[in-house]
Amino acid sequence: MGAVSRYQLDRLITRHNRSALPWGTLVVNLSGCFLLGLLFTLSTERLDANPTLRVALTVGFVGAYTTFSTFSLQAIRLTEMGDVDLAILYVALSVAIGMLAAWGGMSAGRAFS
Repeated sequence: MGAVSRYQLDRLITRHNRSALPWGTLVVNLSGCFLLGLLFTLSTERLDANPTLRVALTVGFVGAYTTFSTFSLQAIRLTEMGDVDLAILYVALSVAIGMLAAWGGMSAGRAFS
């Protein structure tokens, strides 16, 4: 359901906005961050949620909706635990190496053309 929701929301936004900025992906990633933060906090701090339900909602639904949300939550959790330097390193490495990996994958894919 998360992956289908991601696809449908992205299509809806993209259909109504022809900007060069990928608004659909941006909205999905940012809403996924909000949703994961909300569900994680509710299920671990506010409600006595069944662990299986928590995992189904956070890892299952939101994980399929976007993994960017997991990355963001992990960075916040590192910060909350006092590991600010590690959080900054994690974010910097994730973005920089993620972009390099995407470029590498694109280059490899283009090499097969």
